Amino acid sequence: MKFLFKIVLLISKLPLKVLYLFSDMLFILIYHIAGYRKKIVFNNIKNSFPEKSDQEVKKISKEFFRNLSDYIVETIKSFTISSENLRVRVQHINQNIFSEANADGKNIILLCGHVFNWEWITALATVVPQKHSFPVYRKMQNLFWEEKLKKIRNSFGNESIEANDVVKHIFRNKNDGNSIYMFVADQTPNHFHVDVGLEFLHQRTPAFIGYDKLATRMNLEFVYCDMKKIKRGFYQVNYYKILPDGEKFVEYEVVRKFHNMLEQTIKNNPANYLWSHRKWKYNHLIKKYIS
Repeated sequence: MKFLFKIVLLISKLPLKVLYLFSDMLFILIYHIAGYRKKIVFNNIKNSFPEKSDQEVKKISKEFFRNLSDYIVETIKSFTISSENLRVRVQHINQNIFSEANADGKNIILLCGHVFNWEWITALATVVPQKHSFPVYRKMQNLFWEEKLKKIRNSFGNESIEANDVVKHIFRNKNDGNSIYMFVADQTPNHFHVDVGLEFLHQRTPAFIGYDKLATRMNLEFVYCDMKKIKRGFYQVNYYKILPDGEKFVEYEVVRKFHNMLEQTIKNNPANYLWSHRKWKYNHLIKKYIS
């Protein structure tokens, strides 16, 4: 395993223009030869966009696999990419949100989806006034690769936190505007914890709700990441405040609003979402449905 990682590290040092040649070959392998999860991807897109023809769905599916291949080599590049390079490749829009939260003494809960390339958002830590940035991650079964991916997320001064520990950390941490917590908030809950669901992309969808209790109990700033792929290797992130309808968030309000905003992002560029996961596998286990 260590030898394999040394190879990955050497590959990571190659220029991205060379790595994208690997991506082109990887696309041929996973799409045309192996057919990796092609049926799952097709069905997920078809169910999410019932108005689209099979031909349109196939086109989106093919574009998705190209983006997935790029994501894989970009993740490899993340081991050695510099913050200066990422500042060129990822443009952060509406940065005033972070300055305002810092001035108001409100820590930030950053909510993004599995939109390519969500891993590169962590470089945000180099351009905002907050002193602490905490990417939230889930433990992997393979501890060796978990450690290596954690190293990526801890780049640029980040301090990653495992998902089971983050809520406790937020409650204990001083709410002074100096911390950002980065959630990939469209995670599929463990099937033992599929309690709440909502309609998302025309389907009953289990919802990860770990951040909801924060919205109803603490005066935090909730921010949505609208990720866009401008062209190969270049992204733009627009940040938007998620605001309650009343003075405070009510139960599940922030969950519903996040999914509504993410749905619009996906509709704007369907091929840039992670369709290969089994997001709707446990929708029959939903106990409480929110509208």
